[in-house]
Amino acid sequence: MTKRAGVIGHPLGHTISPALFKAAFDAAGIDATYEAWDTPPDTLQGRIDALHGGDFLGANVTIPHKQAVAPFLDAMSDTAAKIGAVNTIVHGDGKLTGHNTDVSGFARSLREDAGFDAKRKRTMLLGSGGAARAVALALMEAGAEVIFVMGRKPRNLDKMAVEMKPLTPTGTTITWAYWGDGSYLTMCNEADLIVNCTPIGTAGSDTAAQSPVAAELMQPRTLFFDLVYNPAETPFVAAAKSRGAKAVGGLGMLVYQAAESFKLWTGQDADTAKMLAAARGVLSV
Repeated sequence: MTKRAGVIGHPLGHTISPALFKAAFDAAGIDATYEAWDTPPDTLQGRIDALHGGDFLGANVTIPHKQAVAPFLDAMSDTAAKIGAVNTIVHGDGKLTGHNTDVSGFARSLREDAGFDAKRKRTMLLGSGGAARAVALALMEAGAEVIFVMGRKPRNLDKMAVEMKPLTPTGTTITWAYWGDGSYLTMCNEADLIVNCTPIGTAGSDTAAQSPVAAELMQPRTLFFDLVYNPAETPFVAAAKSRGAKAVGGLGMLVYQAAESFKLWTGQDADTAKMLAAARGVLSV
């Protein structure tokens, strides 16, 4: 029986995940397909319920459903439960279990692609959704001194900070402020690392031409990391480079977290080199 997997999100016009997983399944000799399942919020439960079918390996979950899927699952991994966000669903023994591979995917990309050690560093995250929670946990585990979360929705920011504060190790502080206020401007000047955890700048979206941080606020000493991977060079990355700063896009993180999903579904290691080559082929980079 051909197995099935896919990505659940809305909208999905930007996704290149089917190409990544085709490369991984082909390299491993696994008879499986991977599809893009555009899923508006009001159809989410039905989409998750369908994953109980015997031909499904599971699914990836992306914006805006990483937190919303939790009530529809049978179990959660420790990491997913800690941050309240799921990016991978595994079907096994008749149950659906939520995992989060964004944490390890970001940590690996930050280490290998950016060459950055977050220990005792001041960091700023833009956004307060599921991706931001994963990045925050990765930075906590790396020993960051400050994790400053910025966004436009005070209620969401406060909820994230309150729920994640118990996870912070000794020496790490997590706090938040409204996007654009004095604290935001101060952190733009002082941060060692700024991570865009929003979809701003995604190809094909209403914000495709926008950077979440104005170029004039970017400091050359800061590392800028964009979780957006399509286009390969986002407006955020381009703006940072124009200021002489180092900037990294989200392609490496996408591949690394996908490889972890692949292993959860199949029990095999994914060929990340072939996955990365497939992704670059789609993005023409």
